[in-house]
Amino acid sequence: MRYRNLVFASALTAAALAVVAAVALERLPAGTQLPTHWGADGMADRFADAGTALFMPVGLTILVSLVMASLPSLEPLQDKLAQSAPLYRTAWAGLLGLMSLVEAMVAGPAFGIALPATTILAGMGVFFVALGNVLPKSRPGFFVGIRTPWTITDPDNWIATHRYGGRIMMAAGFALVVFAAAPMRGETRASFVIAILLVTVATPVLYSFFYWRTSRRA
Repeated sequence: MRYRNLVFASALTAAALAVVAAVALERLPAGTQLPTHWGADGMADRFADAGTALFMPVGLTILVSLVMASLPSLEPLQDKLAQSAPLYRTAWAGLLGLMSLVEAMVAGPAFGIALPATTILAGMGVFFVALGNVLPKSRPGFFVGIRTPWTITDPDNWIATHRYGGRIMMAAGFALVVFAAAPMRGETRASFVIAILLVTVATPVLYSFFYWRTSRRA
C-alpha cells in the first residue's frame, strides 16, 4: 500500500514549518524562551531557547513522516493493511495537523498571535474524534488498531472491540474539546483529562477480554 499523497503532504508540511520557524526566529529577540511541552491541564510546562522550540516541530514532523512512510513496507499482512487504509491515512494526516498546530502555538508570539493556552488540548480532541470515526474500519494487523491477544486472534472480537473503541475515542475527543474550552482550574482540568485518557486506553482492552471470555463460554 502506497501513500504518495501523504508523503508529498509531509514534505510540504515540514518545509512550510521550517520556513515559519526561520522567519519567527529572526523576529524574536535573543534569549527568548518558548514552550516545548504542554501538561495534562493544557498549559505549557517546559520551555527552551527559541531556536530549539521553533525547529522541534519540524524535526518531529520529519521523524513521524519517515515512520509512517516505512511501516507499510514492514507489514506482513498487506491485504489487512489495505483494508485499514482509512485509519492509517487519518492517523498520518492528523499527526501532521498536530505538528502544525504545535508550530503555530510556539511561533505565534513572533507574529503577534496569541492562541489560547489549551489549543493543543483541543487539537488532540479533534484528532481523537477523527480517529474514532474511522477506527471501526480497521482490520487485524501488526501495526494498526487496538492490538490485544484477543482481538488479533479473532476477527469478530477485533470488529466488536474497534466499534466500541471508536465510540469511546470519539466521546473522549469531544470531552477534551469541551474541557479545553471550559473555564476551570488547571488541576481540575488535568484530573479530567487523565481520567478520559485512562478510560480511552483501558476500556477497549477490557472489552476485548470480556468479549473473548463470553464467546468462549458460548
